[in-house]
Amino acid sequence: MTAKNLTVTLLVVICCDAASALEPGEILIITNKDIGESGRIARYYCQKRGVPEENILALPLGAKLSNSISRKDYDEQLAQPIRTKFFTDKLLGKIKCLLTIYGVPIKVGGRGALAGQADVLRELRESAGREKKLIEELEKKRQERSRAYKLHTTALARLQLKIDRINGRETSASVDSELSMVLFEAYDLYRWQPNALEKDSLALGLRTLMVSRIDGPGPEIAKGLVDKSMAAEKTGLKGIAYIDSRGLKGKDLYSHFDRSLRNLAAFTRSKTQMRAIEEATDKLFAPGSCPETAIYCGWYSLRKYIDAFDFVDGAIGYHIASFEAVNLRDPNSGQWCPSLLKDGIAATLGPVAEPYLHSFPEPRAFFGQLYEGRCLVEAYYRTKPFNSWQLLLVGDPLYIPFKNVAVRTPEKKPES
Repeated sequence: MTAKNLTVTLLVVICCDAASALEPGEILIITNKDIGESGRIARYYCQKRGVPEENILALPLGAKLSNSISRKDYDEQLAQPIRTKFFTDKLLGKIKCLLTIYGVPIKVGGRGALAGQADVLRELRESAGREKKLIEELEKKRQERSRAYKLHTTALARLQLKIDRINGRETSASVDSELSMVLFEAYDLYRWQPNALEKDSLALGLRTLMVSRIDGPGPEIAKGLVDKSMAAEKTGLKGIAYIDSRGLKGKDLYSHFDRSLRNLAAFTRSKTQMRAIEEATDKLFAPGSCPETAIYCGWYSLRKYIDAFDFVDGAIGYHIASFEAVNLRDPNSGQWCPSLLKDGIAATLGPVAEPYLHSFPEPRAFFGQLYEGRCLVEAYYRTKPFNSWQLLLVGDPLYIPFKNVAVRTPEKKPES
């Protein structure tokens, strides 16, 4: 075989592999060995989805149901045992997805300040102080719109990022997002890392693991995510899509996401049999106003859930706002993730800290992947920008909500 033919053959194999759906045997399930419900939910998932029980990795993570784990304990109790499992059992390329179960911590703490950087830190702070004085002088002269003002504020922002990195600020993450990179060698623990699987049609991000979570405000709610997803798969997800935009028309990032919400509504009408009902003002859907909810996406009510929805089995949705998964297991929380799960949604996503808007999957892109027949976790990883950051996905990774749903007319040109 010539080198050219070999290259073509390899590309065909890789592309076919990338296009194939996630299989049950490609999932490694992570449980908390010290919490009985964690193992029971994992075995239930194996039974319902056909995942071999030998694909359960039970780790001693503590008998107390804890949301957080320190960076040191994460490295020793979670990351290292998973790496050992991969290399001992030769799982690289065989396992594509990790599934964390109720009982596994949700958030990993920061790394702390970098050692041996005192001199560098002092110089950075001195430089930042000089930039602040120059900015203050320009402000006294009312020159906030000058080129010099822009240059100095930009320089100060860059210096502050370097200071924050040394001090260990913004180095915490969701456990699941950090586990996406568990097979990578040392990488910079500051803010985020690019998600190598985003828009990856050639499966070049082979070391990146997809991660989903079966969890929520109680073990029965967590276990029910599987049942609801499988019930919906029998006929395909049916119901009504509710899209809550704000009518923003500018050129900033907020307007960009708002357009993505409006484009999602149009795309839903063209690609599915569902009705799409929009709230396109700064108001939200009113309590009790959304019967037969199959799809929900919208914003913006920070940590204040609005009980507008009557979810059908298999419903999927998320609210674009900060801190909405901090108290994922609290049945009395007003945050959106636990409240959506308590009210019956089958899959959602949200951040465990401030994520910044650009870290969310764009609504039109995420749901578009689902409409094309991809499973939940693949749709998420093909559209989320970052790993080692704040978001997590809650739901059955194998759930394919639209594999049996007829596609309608071609999509109209999206709003630009």
